[in-house]
Amino acid sequence: MMMNKASIKHLLQKRLGYLGILVTVTMLQLISGSWLYADENIANARGDSALLDQPIPPKMAKVVNDDVKQQRAYPMQPPLIPHTIRGYQVDMRVNKCLSCHARKRTQVSQATMISVTHYLDRDGNFLADISPRRYFCQQCHVTQLNVPALVANKFEDMDSLLNKKKTGND
Repeated sequence: MMMNKASIKHLLQKRLGYLGILVTVTMLQLISGSWLYADENIANARGDSALLDQPIPPKMAKVVNDDVKQQRAYPMQPPLIPHTIRGYQVDMRVNKCLSCHARKRTQVSQATMISVTHYLDRDGNFLADISPRRYFCQQCHVTQLNVPALVANKFEDMDSLLNKKKTGND
């Protein structure tokens, strides 16, 4: 069946008419906002605040800044940063972390040396300087804040799991 321009135009108008009705109904629903106020008591991390309220945010917590190493919770966990890093420049030209933690600087700074794995390239070859893949420390290492948990956490570290297995307490 061959269609001429007039029949194609008529078909498009008919289809766009249905689309126009759909768009109009959707816009009316959005304008009325009935779907926004369906349930004010939806569980969320905002506490007692309604979803559309703008509560005053809590004050920013302070970073743990005691330079005490924290125990790792699981094997191969990157060490946590036990001090503030506010104002540290870490970019393509400078990495402030390396001024203390680089292999050549740890005797003077008394900081923990970067793991030897950070001096390996992707093929396992040792490099004279830190690997470009490990240059941006905050990809893996983070500071800690003294704040209560937002959600319940049932995480158990490896040692407690092994102890349970030894004693038979599941």
